[in-house]
Amino acid sequence: MLNPRFTRIIRRSATALGVLLVAIQFIPSSFDRTDPPVTGEPPWDTPQTRTTFMTACGDCHSNETRYPWYSSIAPGSWLIEHDIIEGRRHFNVSQWDRSQRGGDDAPEEVQRGSMPIGPYLLLHPEANFTADQKLRFVDGLRRTFGNGHAENGND
Repeated sequence: MLNPRFTRIIRRSATALGVLLVAIQFIPSSFDRTDPPVTGEPPWDTPQTRTTFMTACGDCHSNETRYPWYSSIAPGSWLIEHDIIEGRRHFNVSQWDRSQRGGDDAPEEVQRGSMPIGPYLLLHPEANFTADQKLRFVDGLRRTFGNGHAENGND
């Protein structure tokens, strides 16, 4: 049996945490969930590469984000918003008509396991690849993005 004092501390802490979680829901967010228009896409080597990219990477690296129900609940929403803003800033396949600086790195990031990031993989099991799927995807990314920005029509 637990010490009654310890039990009180646990209950009070749980209550305080619950109140805090409810309170932070009222902190307004400046993040606009309206995706910007798609103004250009890379010349995908195959439709399969595009489909795999959009499944595993598109929520953060395109203007076609799928917002799950939990993306509206703080503090998770703050992390999701941060990942989308940073992902699009680094590399956005929906604005391929603008200079992009991440295409060359994409195959290596996936190969190393740096992308998709761990928290995303926990919540999106469809983005977890078998070794064979990863190999095909990395190969497709290399064929799509090439080795230089000039090949993609970007500087």
